Amino acid sequence: TLGDIVVDLYTEERPKACLNFLKLCKIKFYNYCLIHNVQRDFIVQTGDPTGTGRGGESVFCKLYGDQARFFDAEKVPRIKHKKKGTVSMVNNGSDQHGSQFLITTGENVDYLDGIHTVFGEVTEGMDVLAKINETFVDKDFVPYQDIRINHTVILDDPYDDPPDLPVPDRSPEPTKEQLDSGRIGADEVIDDAEGKDPEVLDELLKEKDAKTQAILLEMVGDLPDADVRPPENVLFVCKLNPVTTDEDLEIIFSRFGQIQCCEIIRDWKTGESLCYAFIEFDKVEDCEKAYFKMDNVLIDDRRIHVDFSQSVSKIKWKGKGGKYTKDDFKAYEKDLDNRSKLALKDKVKPKQEYPSPTMNLPFQEMTEHSSKGAFSRYELLLDDNEEQDNRKDERKQREKRRQSDDEDNRKAKKSKDADESRRDRKEGRQRSRSRVISGIEDARDRTGEGRHRATFAISLQRPR
Repeated sequence: TLGDIVVDLYTEERPKACLNFLKLCKIKFYNYCLIHNVQRDFIVQTGDPTGTGRGGESVFCKLYGDQARFFDAEKVPRIKHKKKGTVSMVNNGSDQHGSQFLITTGENVDYLDGIHTVFGEVTEGMDVLAKINETFVDKDFVPYQDIRINHTVILDDPYDDPPDLPVPDRSPEPTKEQLDSGRIGADEVIDDAEGKDPEVLDELLKEKDAKTQAILLEMVGDLPDADVRPPENVLFVCKLNPVTTDEDLEIIFSRFGQIQCCEIIRDWKTGESLCYAFIEFDKVEDCEKAYFKMDNVLIDDRRIHVDFSQSVSKIKWKGKGGKYTKDDFKAYEKDLDNRSKLALKDKVKPKQEYPSPTMNLPFQEMTEHSSKGAFSRYELLLDDNEEQDNRKDERKQREKRRQSDDEDNRKAKKSKDADESRRDRKEGRQRSRSRVISGIEDARDRTGEGRHRATFAISLQRPR
């Protein structure tokens, strides 16, 4: 019903499957068969006259009776489902085939290999196959609108017709049962705009857009439910003067009826007014009166605007479609925790090495203490648990303090070692400098003595 599809058959590799398929086409068995299974980018399945996926029979059933309803699968040679448009006979669960076949709409669907027998491929009409692949289906992968095989034509048949093959003279007309699938008819045109005014169509489009946005907000968690409605007793007031206070606004609007809450929205950091507010009335009628009377009224030299609130932020909910707040869940978890503690304390027996504190008391005092629960084993167990928790906390704190002290000591030691090393290097440089200076002075002294000696020796030799 969407176009023509041409299939080439592997007659040499799959002779029995091809014979069955060709002869079923020849006797017009596939005419008006529904495509009853469409899994996007996977398969398209048809070939069942009942349209349920549980019917169908081979051509051999027409020749030899019900005992030949199915025929055995041909597994050699092995042909894989590698490309789109691969045509396979559907396995009935016992490695046998009837009349149902599938066409792949995805590539490399190797998990079909060895189960369903490949016997051909689509050579023309891939665009039609793509249309079928994109059709809308329900949860069982059945298309909402009928897609049928209208007619089958054999272009080339290499097989002789078996004896007594019931070949009709012309294509049979569809019966009423065949066409009545309970779905949208294949030839039925769906047009929502037929017979409607442009204003009505515009209103329908706006409703659809609003519904889509509400569903998106529900999906991201901003709304408890897509069908939630804002309260009808709350007014939205904007264009306020920043100097207007909650009390002023409540006094002005209280003339229309009792007010539950009047809140001017303020900046969470600075606390300054954002110039809009929400006013909640006890009665819807009072809210409507205020809406009609207070719009465009002058308050603190500002003309305000009043409208019905569209906010659902005051509705208490928890998660998608929930009806509990976070406080409700915290209280519930706390209650469960208390119950588990009581059950645990009830199972634990009191230790025998600790004598009962009521052993030496008179009977009356013992009764009073036991009735008050002063020496209950539950309280003893609770005290033991608290003591253990306190000891654990103290042990952790001591460990943290010890680690911090060790870290401080290591840092102090490191800084002290660094100061000492710097001091040693400085003293070493000073000592080396002083040794150099003293060596230079000694050399100068020795040079001067030599000069004096040489001069004295020369002066002694002149009289000669």
